[in-house]
Amino acid sequence: MYAVVKIGGHQYRVSEGDVLFVDKQSDETDQSLTFDHVLLANDDGDVTVGKPVIEGASIEATLLDNVKSDKVIVFKKKRRKGYRVKRGHRQPMSQIEINKISLSGGTNTKKKKAKKAEKEETSAAPEKEQQVSTDMTAKDAIAHISDTPLDELKGFVTEDEDRVTVQRAWESKQEG
Repeated sequence: MYAVVKIGGHQYRVSEGDVLFVDKQSDETDQSLTFDHVLLANDDGDVTVGKPVIEGASIEATLLDNVKSDKVIVFKKKRRKGYRVKRGHRQPMSQIEINKISLSGGTNTKKKKAKKAEKEETSAAPEKEQQVSTDMTAKDAIAHISDTPLDELKGFVTEDEDRVTVQRAWESKQEG
């Protein structure tokens, strides 16, 4: 099980037991932290995506230590002027360990998926009979238009045109 969580403006993919370095959270170590901006969760193949966050989902973590990240050197120079400035910066970071991923708000996703699957199955059967493939070649499309009654040509001909206009337009496009 893993989740994508937003901590301090950054997104992290976390699992239970992971140790992360994130932006500084608090001065006290061994403190319990809770993050509720869970954007995505995967529970053994059952993926839940938030819009924008998953309601009721949270991640519990423990603050292990406050450290500084690697030094970033900022070097400024203006050539031929004798101006050189070298400064360094070390961002304060917190080392956290993920204890628990809770998806209390996302438990009904299986029910939603089952309902969606039922709707797709019931609605897909009638559509398959009416749906015409759009991956035809031009000759197949012309043959389909000329062989099919006008009231069944929903995707090929608009209601105010007749089939001769469409076929002639296609032939003139091929000639020109």
